[in-house]
Amino acid sequence: MLKKVKHEPNNILDLGCGNGALYNSIDWKYKHFTGVDFAPGMLELHPKAKNCECIYGDFNDKTLFEHLITYKYDHVFSASALQWAQDLDMVFRYIKALNAPISLAVFSSNTFKTLNETAGLTPILRSTDEIYKLQKKYFDADFEVVEYKLEFESTRDMFRYIKNSGVSGSRKVLDYKQTKKLMQDYPLKYLEFEVVFIHTK
Repeated sequence: MLKKVKHEPNNILDLGCGNGALYNSIDWKYKHFTGVDFAPGMLELHPKAKNCECIYGDFNDKTLFEHLITYKYDHVFSASALQWAQDLDMVFRYIKALNAPISLAVFSSNTFKTLNETAGLTPILRSTDEIYKLQKKYFDADFEVVEYKLEFESTRDMFRYIKNSGVSGSRKVLDYKQTKKLMQDYPLKYLEFEVVFIHTK
């Protein structure tokens, strides 16, 4: 996501900053970094600095954006968070109102595709088509869909990753017996991810 940023923004906003993955990846000098997350535990893990401000906030709450819009940002980032937006149309509308270039990475419905098919589960994430149509209403952006595979030494390691990663949205729809059967039936040694990248210049 950062490779697509040709300029070096001074005032940065990171929606869903987590424990600081984006913050740690920035290699240029900037004036101010604002990280927003609704998980206090993640904010506690986020790096601290004089020019880094961590804000507790939920991008599903429009009052957060009413606060953010009072500031000027040179670039808005969001990596692997906006898939959990309850109303992505609203979130895109408020991001547009911030009047800054954007770089967004959003997981889409083909993430865990084979896992969902094997378990008979309906994907909880939006399709790439739905995300495309929503963002097109607000941005003149490059739109790219990228598929990834993450390999594991064992199925047990794979399911442990799912439990701890948060990618499943903390959804627990299978009981112990069903989970055990899924672990036995899952035909791959890797998990599939599908990520939509939305970037404006």
